[in-house]
Amino acid sequence: MLFKLSIKNIQKSMKDYAVYFFTLIIGVAVFYMFNAIETQTVLLDVSDYMREYIGIMSDVLSAVSVFVSVILGFLIIYASRFLMKRRNKEFGVYLTLGMGKRKISMILFIETLLIGVISLVVGLGFGICGSQVLSVLVSNIFEADMTKFEFVVSVEACAKSVIYFGIMYFLVMIFNTVVISRCRLIELLQAGKKSEEVKMKNPLLCVVVFLISAAALCYAYYIVTAGIDKLDDTNFVFFIIGIGAVSTFFIFWSVSGLLLKIVMHCKKIYYKGLNSFILRQISSKINTMVLSMTVICLMLFVTITVLSCFLSIKNAMSSNLSELAPVDLQMGIEMNVKKGQGHYNKKQRNHVGSTVLELYKKLGADIEPYFKEYVEVYLYETKKLTFSDTLGSTVAGMKELYPYMDYNVPEVLITISDYNKVAKIYGKETYSLAEDEYMIIANFEPKIEMRNEALKKQEKITVFNYSLKPKYTECKDGFIEMEGSPANEGILVIPDTAADDKYIARNVLIGNYKTTDKKEKYKIDEVLNSVKPYEKDYILPNGSSKVGIIDGNIGSGAMLTFIGIYLGIIFLISSAAILALKELSESSENIERYQMLRRIGADEKMISVALFRQIGIFFLFPLAFACIHAVFGIKFTTYFLAAFGQTNLLPPIIVTAGILIFIYGGYFLITYMYSKTIIREK
Repeated sequence: MLFKLSIKNIQKSMKDYAVYFFTLIIGVAVFYMFNAIETQTVLLDVSDYMREYIGIMSDVLSAVSVFVSVILGFLIIYASRFLMKRRNKEFGVYLTLGMGKRKISMILFIETLLIGVISLVVGLGFGICGSQVLSVLVSNIFEADMTKFEFVVSVEACAKSVIYFGIMYFLVMIFNTVVISRCRLIELLQAGKKSEEVKMKNPLLCVVVFLISAAALCYAYYIVTAGIDKLDDTNFVFFIIGIGAVSTFFIFWSVSGLLLKIVMHCKKIYYKGLNSFILRQISSKINTMVLSMTVICLMLFVTITVLSCFLSIKNAMSSNLSELAPVDLQMGIEMNVKKGQGHYNKKQRNHVGSTVLELYKKLGADIEPYFKEYVEVYLYETKKLTFSDTLGSTVAGMKELYPYMDYNVPEVLITISDYNKVAKIYGKETYSLAEDEYMIIANFEPKIEMRNEALKKQEKITVFNYSLKPKYTECKDGFIEMEGSPANEGILVIPDTAADDKYIARNVLIGNYKTTDKKEKYKIDEVLNSVKPYEKDYILPNGSSKVGIIDGNIGSGAMLTFIGIYLGIIFLISSAAILALKELSESSENIERYQMLRRIGADEKMISVALFRQIGIFFLFPLAFACIHAVFGIKFTTYFLAAFGQTNLLPPIIVTAGILIFIYGGYFLITYMYSKTIIREK
């Protein structure tokens, strides 16, 4: 009998609360898809670089899945709470007819078990199909050969989904049992008539709380934008995050308390249509609304920021690959290592002075025949010329703005003839200098702004007893050694006559291979990396290859993109589902109130408009505040995005807005349509 009753209850719940089942199914599907990436791509023909990044991405996504499972667990428990509210009268009737709380708990146990099985089976089905599409997307991003693609089911991802969601449903069963054991008959029967107590009725208290919270939030906004240089301690970062979260809660708390009072004084608005009913509906649930909107607002803020920034990183890392890697290989080697410097031993220091090509010949590998063209240049360093010396008279002001920056780091120098060699092979502009001039090449925007201030003031420097003045009033774009991101903070270009070979710090080899075949380039890279039989006796060269940089940027960008999409979708679905379930639950509880509106003459159009506005307020408030948070959050992340060369955030923001409108707006429309169906029940 209990089993049949549970089946009927599930059927009824699926009709009224399809949003809940839909969310569970999507949650399982998304969870499976992102945990099955490594299995789905195991047969793809990719390079060793790409295979390594896919493995790292899989490990990171597995770790993120633990956090995602916690979020989904809270969502399921939260949803169960509101679904149980929908059935308060039903439980009251059961108790009135003599059914014990243990049997009611058993009914809920069976329902939860069946719902879990249904959502797992259907969700895994969608996940398995969706993972095939996702694997195609992964293969396109990683430039894989699709000829070996096969339909694959990840047993590991299936097991992980079953275990994680099994634990979640077990917690829900415990939660339901505890709730039933504590419920009283009178509370169950009168639940729909009882409004939550509105504790905040003192307008003065609301105003004070609002002003304090707004001031605290403005301080947090200032720190993450104009005052970002003060974020030098991890604990302080978490402190600022805490201020933002707490301030958000109290702003919602105070505004919610003031809203009804303010609108009641605006008679034309308050008594227009069913506005008074809408505001009373909101105030009757004000305590739950404040907590829910705070949590949802913060989740939406994270969603918008993560999606915008992670998609931005992907675009940046894939859009400027030709600039990051203009040649096939760049390698460098230290040439002036003294005793006590770094981790080098005596034997290694004895072999200092060899160029990259000379060292490889010593190690039995002549790599010169691999190159179609190459150049060798030298970089210089001296402790007598630091970043502080280059800034000159502007350094005092810079230290006030950026007090935690290291100003004593030695500057890197290169002669004008060597730089022009690099510029030609990189396809950059070449320059000329007089014997008393210098210039700076850089591409890291924050440092460029600092250096340009000194260049505009014609700050002179002394290099190896030569006094030099800047030829240009701003830095010129360029770099010497290829990296995975454009992070050249500044290299000083000096006349050939000013160089002193005693201060040669590094030899750099830059060149293009004879072959244009990508697989052949991989083989050459393997040869270069494998020649290390005497690594304890030699200081080995280090550098970057074009295929390595491209694969690394594609792999890192893909990893960040998938993590961002994974977290963004989960947070967005959770936020929208919580609001949808709350509104559907309240619509169920307020059927009699809407019936009363019909009795006093309100037509269906007026009721529909009132319902639309009420649901719209619940959906709009947290989203609007989250967007304000996101403006400053994205501004904060641009400081770090500069390391990837990304400045145009508009396209990722537009994509994020589209995802937000589709999912969040979709939940809003579904909630409104189902709520209309519920309040029409006779």
